[in-house]
Amino acid sequence: MPLPKAELHVHIEGTLEPELAFALARRNGVELPFADTEELRRAYDFEDLQSFLDLYYALMAVLRTEDDFAELTDAYLARAAAQGVRHAEIFFDPQAHTVRGVPIATVIEGLARALDDSERRHGVSTRLIMCFLRDQSAAFALETLQAARPHLHRITGIGLDSAEVGHPPAKFREVYEAAGALGLRKVAHAGEEGPASYITEALDVLGVERVDHGLRCLEDTDLVERLVRERIPLTLCPLSNVRLRAVDVLEDHPLPRMMDAGLLCTVNSDDPAYFGGYVGDTFHAVREALGLDEERLRELARNSFTASFLEDDEERRARLIAEVDAYDFATELQE
Repeated sequence: MPLPKAELHVHIEGTLEPELAFALARRNGVELPFADTEELRRAYDFEDLQSFLDLYYALMAVLRTEDDFAELTDAYLARAAAQGVRHAEIFFDPQAHTVRGVPIATVIEGLARALDDSERRHGVSTRLIMCFLRDQSAAFALETLQAARPHLHRITGIGLDSAEVGHPPAKFREVYEAAGALGLRKVAHAGEEGPASYITEALDVLGVERVDHGLRCLEDTDLVERLVRERIPLTLCPLSNVRLRAVDVLEDHPLPRMMDAGLLCTVNSDDPAYFGGYVGDTFHAVREALGLDEERLRELARNSFTASFLEDDEERRARLIAEVDAYDFATELQE
């Protein structure tokens, strides 16, 4: 039985495995510019964030119907559950679908169909976080929030993703204020490729409660001290950082240094179909590459539940943290 954990940074579109992409393409009459799954996998050699995003958005063309989104989500939940995930807070990018003519209701209701059945089928509680594309206009983000209003009972919070450099958090001040007034929780990608100042801006201007990535906080000592003092969680994605060249090799990842500094770090998969592993694979990889001992792994798992938006179910949070504290790593080694 794997170590119990929550996943707080996973893009559902980034869980689209090549096999499912081709199956949905056939079902929906979409022609992919790849001969087969192997040729597609060979395209997963990214130079940077933008080269990844180009392929990521191109493959989304296969997602057309509620059934497609439900199937995608259920496939992720099954894989995540097998790797110990007991709670998942899942990002989705509605703008990437509405610009293709897919109604936002189709996207959300398709995702929700799988999420509604997740605890029964997979033992995984879920939350849904709607992300805005930062390389699109702030006006488009506001339009998207407005379009999502009939579905807000399905949505826990908002986030900010896509190409970071040149698109500072302050660009989205108005939509974050509007979302806050609607009672939505707030997170944002910051400090992945963008500077440490983007993290500060996300905190001060957008009022985020959790920073997605946050890798470059180490460039600002005062910021590190603030993140520690205010217990702001960071949703780190080590395999993603290596595949997108933010870190040269996994052995150089600053995760141990960040934990030593007292930062509330979590480990996540980001876009696992593209970056070489789901969250359990990521735990195993950082354990091996960074020499993390059992207590460090336990700390990361405990942090994942602490940092989650489970305030409406504190009993579940407490029970899951207790499972982490009681976990016997010998059982994992025997599997």
